[in-house]
Amino acid sequence: MGKIVKYKLNGREVEAEEGRLVIDTAKEAGVEIAHYCHHPGLGNPGNCRLCVVEVAGAPKPMPSCRLAVKEGLEVRTDTDTVKRAQAGVLELHLVNHPLDCPVCDQSGECGLQDYYMKVGQYQSQVREDKEHKGKRIEAGPHVMLDQERCILCTRCTRFVDNITKTHELGIFSRGHDQVLALAPGKVLDNAYSGNVVDICPVGALTDRDFRYKVRVWYLDKTDSICPGCSRGCAISVHTNTKRPWHNDGKRVARLKPRYCEVNGHWMCDDGRYGFADLDADRLGKVLQLHPERVELSWADMAEELAGRLDGVTVVASGMLSNEDWAAFKDLFVDTLKTHDFYFSAEPDQIGIEDELLRRREKVPNLKGAEVLGLRSGSFDQLAKDIEGGKVSCLYVIERDLSKVWGEDRAKALLAKVPCVILQGPNKGVLGDLVHYRLPATAYVEEDGQFTNFEGKVQAYKKALDPIGQSRPDWQIFSLLQKAVGASRAKTGVTP
Repeated sequence: MGKIVKYKLNGREVEAEEGRLVIDTAKEAGVEIAHYCHHPGLGNPGNCRLCVVEVAGAPKPMPSCRLAVKEGLEVRTDTDTVKRAQAGVLELHLVNHPLDCPVCDQSGECGLQDYYMKVGQYQSQVREDKEHKGKRIEAGPHVMLDQERCILCTRCTRFVDNITKTHELGIFSRGHDQVLALAPGKVLDNAYSGNVVDICPVGALTDRDFRYKVRVWYLDKTDSICPGCSRGCAISVHTNTKRPWHNDGKRVARLKPRYCEVNGHWMCDDGRYGFADLDADRLGKVLQLHPERVELSWADMAEELAGRLDGVTVVASGMLSNEDWAAFKDLFVDTLKTHDFYFSAEPDQIGIEDELLRRREKVPNLKGAEVLGLRSGSFDQLAKDIEGGKVSCLYVIERDLSKVWGEDRAKALLAKVPCVILQGPNKGVLGDLVHYRLPATAYVEEDGQFTNFEGKVQAYKKALDPIGQSRPDWQIFSLLQKAVGASRAKTGVTP
């Protein structure tokens, strides 16, 4: 941190680091200055001119996104001069805007709406016809472009130029003909394309997956952690429970990045759109499927399985939280004394890595197991042990073995195991072939912590109620541990 200086903001003395921008330090001091082009992750071009402030000794208002803090600086954001300047600039931004707020998907979180109510509310002096530009342009697989709504803030072009360095977007032509468009021969399909929707302050760039599904004011927002890879990006989960008939009945409407030192302002498209199957084939009942289908209570299930877990082989996943891993260790290591664990990131959980955010391991918490001293065996060895008749009970936790071995081979291997237990949120391809199904909560239905690849522990919060009888994994492990202890006490077996 650099030198701390004092400057005056609306007559109030404020301390800030010398050289930082007034627009940022003012926000930290509780004073938001209207702006469009400025973004803390993208630099400060100073081209929208909405963030002007009065500076003592300056002949005219100055853009606060280009004004550095220094000792003795005096800034005012609340004068009539500032308000007139901002209202004038805002009118220019709206000269050719279609003013289609009632049908715009950005309505409710639009900078034009917000700032018009705060600093606008003027009687327009413009009588000329508006310039018309392209509508509903499919810019990429996830992004829709409306050129008429664009205010040329350049946030999106700076993102693809400076962050992803893929250069799909540009500002073309001059004057009234200036327009945001795809570069010739380009499609907005980079691995971080959804971020341009987040940073667009108006409705020019919208999410094709979210458009017209549910109004934003009906959504609830919960802080969480992306489970898409071992990076552990901070996200906000936007859930739709107030109007379940919207968003095609899906409870999670969208995921948005949340600023954190781990991921900055961004998240990848893999994580952003990876929730699509969250509620697909959900397990909601405690079931015994073979030799006959029977619904059980959790207590009956625990009593039923207590005597079958000795010598168990366990397949787990990096989707387990730190709390889950601790209870896992208590049950399987400390109580059952088993060491046959398989939870490494095999082909089904390995993907593309890049220099920005994406990590190779597509699970959030393998590190949590490593911290506890747990070590994974090879899935190839597990397959050999099953084929050799060495596995009498296989406990599969939040893992789809069809993605590890292929569907046909996985089915053949499971058929050789006398007892297979599946625990997790989703049934998956093999869910009907197991002997017991134990419904576990998804990460959005519980509180917990993940440890990312760097060892940073981050908390995520419960955003939705669990489905049916589902419980957090750690509760299931704890229940089984108590049942095993009670069973051994009855039979006189010493742990």
